[in-house]
This record gives sequence, C-alpha cells and structure tokens, in this order.
Amino acid sequence: MLDAEAVVLAGHGSRREKSNEQVRELAADLEGRLGMPVDAGFLELAEPSIGDAIGSLAPSGSDVTVLPLSLFAASHVKADIPLIVNEARSEYDVTVHSGQHLGVHPAIVELLDERAAAVEERLGVDRTEDDVVVVVCARGSSDPDSNGDVHKLSRLLYEGRAFAGVEASFIGVTEPLLEETLHTVAKRRPDAVVVLPYMLGDGVLTERIHDGAAEFDADYPYVDADSGEPLGTDERLLAVLADRFEEARAGDVSMSCDTCKYKVEMDGFEEEAGGARAMLRAMTHQAAHADRSDIDDEPHVHDAPDKHVAVCTNRTCAGDGAATVLERVRQAVRDHGVDARITRSSCLGRCGEGPNVAVYPDGVWYGDVAPDDASRIASSLDRDRIVSDLVSQTL
Repeated sequence: MLDAEAVVLAGHGSRREKSNEQVRELAADLEGRLGMPVDAGFLELAEPSIGDAIGSLAPSGSDVTVLPLSLFAASHVKADIPLIVNEARSEYDVTVHSGQHLGVHPAIVELLDERAAAVEERLGVDRTEDDVVVVVCARGSSDPDSNGDVHKLSRLLYEGRAFAGVEASFIGVTEPLLEETLHTVAKRRPDAVVVLPYMLGDGVLTERIHDGAAEFDADYPYVDADSGEPLGTDERLLAVLADRFEEARAGDVSMSCDTCKYKVEMDGFEEEAGGARAMLRAMTHQAAHADRSDIDDEPHVHDAPDKHVAVCTNRTCAGDGAATVLERVRQAVRDHGVDARITRSSCLGRCGEGPNVAVYPDGVWYGDVAPDDASRIASSLDRDRIVSDLVSQTL
C-alpha cells in the first residue's frame, strides 16, 4: 500500500443516532483492518457529510477511497455518491477513488446463513430434518437492478443448503411485499418460517419486519415463525469492505450497466434511461471544454496520448501488489510530465510472472514489476527508452 492513504465510509445517515453510530463503529473497525485512517461520512441526516469527510482527510493524504456502505446499487450509489466524488476531485488536492457498494458477496451469504441458524435454534427446528423456509426481506427500491440482486442473494442462500426454500421479499416500494410472501409460503405448510431482515441496522423498517413476522406467527398456529437480526457491525462486513477497497485501488470497479435503468430502456422505466448517467457524464466532461485557448498546453482528455501503459490487475498480479504498481506508475508519470495514459488491464496471459506491465505503441511488456520500478518506467517513457532488466517480451 502507498503511504498517506485514507478511506471514507459513506453511510446514508439516519435520524436514529444509534444507526449513525453503527456506521462510525464499522469505520473504526475497518481502520484497524486496513491499517489506515477511515472516517465515516453521510449523505444526509447526519454529520459530517461525505464531502466534508473527504476534505478533512485530504490535507494529510495522497489518496482517499470512498466506499459506499450500501447493500445494493440504486440511485444513491449510481448518482448521488459519484456526484460528491466528482466535486471532491475538483475541490481538493488529493486523488479520490470511488468504490463499489457491498452487493452480493460470499461473506454476506455466510452471515445470512448464520442469522438463519440462530432463529432455527430459538424455534427448536433443524433444516436437515424439518421443512424450514427462509424469507429474505429487503427495503425495496425503484431500481429493478437493485431488486434483482435481492433475488440473486436469496438464491445463493438456498444453493447447497438444506432449506425447503428461500424467498425474496420487500418491506416497501416494490413487490412482493413481506405480508404477501408470508401468506404464500404458508400454503406450503412448512414446519417453520425464518424471516431475515436484509438491513444494516435496527431502524424503523427492521422493526416493521419483526412485527410482520410476529403477526404471521400469531395468524398461522401450524407454522412456527420468527425473525432474525440485521447485519449490524459483523466482522464479515469488514471482509467485504476490504475487498471493495482493493477493487477500488486497482481500478476494478464496475456497475451492472446492462440492467441499469439509467442506461437501458427497461419496461416501465423508459423515461429514466439516460437521466442520471447523462447528467454525470455532462458534469464530469464539461471541464474538458472549459478553456480551449491553448490546445498544446492543455490537451483535450480525448486526444490520443503518446504512450499507453496497461497494468494487469487480475487476481494473480493483484496478489503480487499490482494495485500499488498501478498507482506508483500513475504518480511517476505525472511527476515526469509524460503524455501517457495509465490504465488497468485484465489478464495478460502471463500469470505468475507479474505484476505485468505493457507499453504501447512500443509493444514492450515488463514482468515482475515492483512499485520501486515505477519511476524508471516513467523515465523511460519520457526518453523513449526501455527498462531492459524488466523486459518480459517485445511485440
């Protein structure tokens, strides 16, 4: 890792201070895990704002990574946080990286499985001997892509386990609602129904899920039903956040654009296609056209660079420190004033010989590149030379 790095854990913010404290607690625990400063910031209803949190870390850091503490990617992750990040990039003299939301992750599936097991123990049932149905209840969103991930997560929880079924449901905004799902499940006459709130904290919506499970248990005496605890500040969330940090620092952050209502015209959401996406592009791109009085001194961002450097950040190279190599090369190129574009790459087909770096149009590939080699590579680009002892192959 580079020195002087920091992280902003971006929470939504709540009128319930207990929920805000959970975000701050996760931030403190993540700081211990990553070994670097981690501050909490909030979109609304709590202080500091995400922008202010970035600003407080900027004077003492070279890089700040913003990690959304959001279960799924809806408008906050796709529009609100990117706008804040873009504003911070123009306001502060620091490199700001944008991370991915928590999303669907094996550690979260494992955590849900444990939450279900705790409810089973309270009810005195065993999924291997009794018919136990799990209902995963999420907040619900107007974003179809976000709702689709709830169904995917539910299916992953079902696979390989002895549950009689795992159903996805929502507490609001979209269907199927929890009450409807529970009544449908009751027709199958299972021995027990476990309701899992897919929430981070004990908020109003979590209480509604608990109440819904209790009402169902009272209405259907032939089915034992109870609800589990939210995700809270479990240490497995730190594992997910650590992975999201590594992805952000390697530039390996991608959204599921193929099913994003802001990009494609999905049935019922045709008017929203292009909205947030077009707005974000316009805001980030307008600076490129702000002053074209001296094209030579201030080339357009779309102008072809003299050099293109691709750094492999695939799994094997990433494990050998490719993220650090990528950032060191970027910084060294800036320091040397070289007209070069530095991008991450997927596998270059030379696993075990990395981190691998390819330079074009020279057609020179470097292998076993260490962070300390970045300055030499940048200098070679400036002088149109090669770093001979790093050469893996030439094309």
